[in-house]
Amino acid sequence: MAFCNSCGATLTPGTKFCNKCGTPQAVGTVASPAAPYTPVPAGSPSPVQPTTGSSALKIVLIVIAAIVAIGLLGVATVGFVGYRIAKSAHVTQNGDNVKVETPFGSVESSKDPEVAAKDLGIDIYPGAELRKNGAQSATFGNIRTVTANFDSTDSPDKVCEFYKAKFPGANVTSSDSGRCTITSKDPRNMVTINVHANGDSSRFEISSVSKK
Repeated sequence: MAFCNSCGATLTPGTKFCNKCGTPQAVGTVASPAAPYTPVPAGSPSPVQPTTGSSALKIVLIVIAAIVAIGLLGVATVGFVGYRIAKSAHVTQNGDNVKVETPFGSVESSKDPEVAAKDLGIDIYPGAELRKNGAQSATFGNIRTVTANFDSTDSPDKVCEFYKAKFPGANVTSSDSGRCTITSKDPRNMVTINVHANGDSSRFEISSVSKK
């Protein structure tokens, strides 16, 4: 079946002119009727175009890239700060005494009992020997900390009694297992002494935290 190319009227196959509007027709050409237009009711929502996963993938990639960039920036910052500290650090050694000075403070170690006693600011138990790891001190700002470890051939009870006499107003915690802890109450120079048995002898650690 043929239709007019102009008005859409039904034509007999082979007709050269439209019987209704007279428009010339191309022989053998069949025009399909136009699809009817269906109006969209007012207020109806517009058709939603289906979304693809490309937008979500782009967001994920952007977030991952931002996290990686922040991580690299943090590593670079830490490395730069570490490099500056290492470059400005100054190490001096005098015998067994080693001192490291940094922009934030200094750290010092010593294996000399007399130096340890001087740094701690208290008397060392008579006959006690400084252990192999020696004494360490650190100064940061107006705070100075000193720690030293000692061995004694005397019993823990004798060592505890010695330091109890040195700090009569200190807090003392003791037990039946040959162990005691003595803590001074001086807020400007807090001293803590831990004594415990080491076989037939004793071992004790002295820590001092003082403010300049």
